[in-house]
Amino acid sequence: MFEQYPKSRPPLPPDYAKIYNEFYLCNRGGHSPASALSQMTEAWMHRQVARDARRLGNPGPTLEIGAGTLNHLRYEPLTAPYDIVEPSVYLYQSASSLSRVRNIYQDIKCVPEGNYYSRIISIATLEHICELPELIARSAMHLVTGGVLRAAIPSEGTILWQLAQDVSTGLEFRVRHGLDYGVLRRHDHVNSAGEIEEVLNHFFASVKRRVLGVSRRLSIYQSFVCSGAYGDRCRTYLSRLTATGSSTTACD
Repeated sequence: MFEQYPKSRPPLPPDYAKIYNEFYLCNRGGHSPASALSQMTEAWMHRQVARDARRLGNPGPTLEIGAGTLNHLRYEPLTAPYDIVEPSVYLYQSASSLSRVRNIYQDIKCVPEGNYYSRIISIATLEHICELPELIARSAMHLVTGGVLRAAIPSEGTILWQLAQDVSTGLEFRVRHGLDYGVLRRHDHVNSAGEIEEVLNHFFASVKRRVLGVSRRLSIYQSFVCSGAYGDRCRTYLSRLTATGSSTTACD
C-alpha cells in the first residue's frame, strides 16, 4: 500500500532555491496581497482544527506538527501544555507567542516515547511530508486512549484548488519573480489530498472529513478528525521500517 514512501522531493532549481526562505516567510506571514488573501481563506483550516478547543477551552496536552510561524496559537488561547514539531527554526524564532510553547522537537521521532497527548494537530503540513505513513503511525502512538488527531490540508490534486492557486499565489509569484509557481509547489506538496486521506484511514478506525467547497473533489480545503488508532498497524509498520532500515533520519 505504501510502496511509494518515503517519497523523493523534486529538487529546486537555483533561481527558486535562493528566494525560497524569503518567499516562505512572506507567504506564511501574509505580507503580500495574494498571501494575505490566502491567510484569510486558510483561517477555515485553523478554525476546523480548533473546534474542540473553542468548545472546551483547554482540550488538554497538544502537539502541533509543522507549527511553522506559530500562527495557529491565536486560535487556541487556552490550550496548554502545547508542544510543537518544527524543523525550521527560522520560522518560529521571532514569533511573539513562542513563550507559550513548552517543548520544541525537530522531528516526530524526537518526541520522547513516554509523552502522550490528548490531541495531535496539523494545519497545511501533511501535504509536505515525504515520510507520511511513518509520521502518522508515530503520531498515533503518542495519543492517549481516546486521543484525537485533527488535521487540515489544502485539496491538493483537485481542480478547484489548482484554479485557486493559479489565479492567486501563482499569478503573483510570476509577476514578482518571473518564475512558474508550479515548480515550487511541486517541490513543497508531495502528497495529494487523496493520498493523505488514504494514509489516515489505514491507521485510524474513524476518519471524519469536512470540506470547504461542494465535495472533496470540488473543494479548496479539507479537514479530518481521526480517532481509534490501530495500534497494531502502527507498531507493525514502524517495526517493518526499522527492520528494513527505511526509517527517516534519526533524532539528534
